Amino acid sequence: MAVAASARPASRGRRALYRARVLLRDPTVLLGILMCLVLLYLVIAPLISVISDAGRVQYGDEARSGQRTGSWTSYYLWRVFRSPVSHLLFWEPLWHTALVAAGVVAFALAVGGSMAWLVTRTNVPGRRFLASALVVPYMLPSWTFALAWLALFKNDRSGGQVGYLQGAGIRTPDWLAYGPLPIVVTLGLHYYPFVLLLFGNALRRIDSQLEDSARILGAGGRTVLRRVTLPLMMPALSSAVLLVLGRVLGTFGTPYILGLPSDYNVLSTSLYRAIRDRSTGVASTLAGVIVLVGVLVVLIDTRLVREQRRFVTVGGKGAMDRRGDLRRWRWPACALAMAVFAASVVAPVATLLLSTVTKTPGVFSFDNFTLKYWFGSHIPGAVGFPHGVLRGGELWEAAWNSLRIVGLASLVCGLLGLLIGYVVVRGDGTRVSMFLRQVSFLPYLVPGIAFAAACLSLFAVRRGPVPALYGTVTLLVLVLVITHLPYSSRSGISAMMQLGREPEEAAQISGARWPVRMLRIIIPIQRGALVTGVVLPFVSGLKELSIVIMLTTSGTQLLTTLSIGLVDYGYTQLANGVVLVIALLSFTMTYLAQRLTRSSLASGIGG
Repeated sequence: MAVAASARPASRGRRALYRARVLLRDPTVLLGILMCLVLLYLVIAPLISVISDAGRVQYGDEARSGQRTGSWTSYYLWRVFRSPVSHLLFWEPLWHTALVAAGVVAFALAVGGSMAWLVTRTNVPGRRFLASALVVPYMLPSWTFALAWLALFKNDRSGGQVGYLQGAGIRTPDWLAYGPLPIVVTLGLHYYPFVLLLFGNALRRIDSQLEDSARILGAGGRTVLRRVTLPLMMPALSSAVLLVLGRVLGTFGTPYILGLPSDYNVLSTSLYRAIRDRSTGVASTLAGVIVLVGVLVVLIDTRLVREQRRFVTVGGKGAMDRRGDLRRWRWPACALAMAVFAASVVAPVATLLLSTVTKTPGVFSFDNFTLKYWFGSHIPGAVGFPHGVLRGGELWEAAWNSLRIVGLASLVCGLLGLLIGYVVVRGDGTRVSMFLRQVSFLPYLVPGIAFAAACLSLFAVRRGPVPALYGTVTLLVLVLVITHLPYSSRSGISAMMQLGREPEEAAQISGARWPVRMLRIIIPIQRGALVTGVVLPFVSGLKELSIVIMLTTSGTQLLTTLSIGLVDYGYTQLANGVVLVIALLSFTMTYLAQRLTRSSLASGIGG
């Protein structure tokens, strides 16, 4: 009996040692559990923290709430939804957000849908050029169009230099210079390429034999459009509407620039003001509402796409690729598309560039042109930024911060996305795999400014062994990694699904350990997916504002926050110069990314 009892611990020890060796040789489960724990803290914990702050009395609100700091309360819910100031904090911004979102969706659908039809289904001249050129506005920072709008239409209401029209003696009314109309138009110009891409790909895949059959049976053009084409376009239409809504919901720069002079608040700017005023409980409540709306938007989109999979057609490739003949309307249609390109790319960039080389807007005499806003050593009246954009160290410091912070975040994001893809595919069907797939996609459901507020709520103070990270590079890197993780993880999952187990199993039989297999086999084979998972977050991060606006300090200034700071000071020409630098970097990196990955945002649209 004693011998048997002593043999049991030895047997258990051998089994434990064997399992440890198995985990070391194939640590998929262990790696998956570790990443699940990390994502639970970096994705779920911030959302829980911001919801908790909305339900607990914050420091400084004891007298107004009548409760002690940290106790549970419904005060902030009352203040946001029922108090005398609730219409300023929530209901008016909510109405403005709905109005702007509806206008942007209508604008983007009208422009993007018509351009997609021209480029995809007609013989308009210059289709290949237009397919690429019309996507360029999406590569620019969204507030590029807002600053260009101010450069043209700004009046003397908000102080500082006026726009070109006012400088030329043409009085611009407030409704044209600020408020909902400029916000809708400028955001529509930024987001119509998104609709163009969705609609263009959908139109290419519609079997034109169905439309031909309807015409043979006597249906007119409008009937074919209403009874055949539009029902087949419903999945793309619903996705375009809901995803543009989700992006508008979290957009900060454009509503802030064009809404601030007329006190036109949307949910994102109301949230920013609450945080700037140190109203943590109110800000947490607003962030919770934005998160809820964003989640509902994407869940509705997922449900609609699932239900609309019945709109599937089968046809030959040649039939699907047929194009209509515009005949005498070919060149007018081309002129219309070129006008859209000029309005969305050439005019904004040229307007901003012209504003940086003129002293007084609207005056085109030779002595009014200057390069002092780019290279000048002293600019009268500019206190916080007294020299040209390229002269002092502020721009270069912000550029260095942007490149190193966004670059580091992109590298981590790409590697993490590939590891998530490895665990999800290798452990397909397990709870760890399914949980990791869902949690890695969750940041896509949360508008950027709301997720930044959630991270600020969690990391602003010390919590256990984790120090306060506000104002540090670490916090910016973490937030950028998590917000762009849905793209890199989906890229990693897609790539790993196309790679069988045989190469890795052969190396394992040869005695190669897991780190060696990853470095010598998986990563070299999947270098294309890894490059995509690194470059795309890098390009997006360079022009990101909504996520970082509340997390940067003077020591971690980025190019995007530097430009908004110059807007706040009223240094219009300097702000426009910084935005042009961002646009140049963004366009260059997008071009290089497409060359490296041998892909294109417009691939297939004008082919």
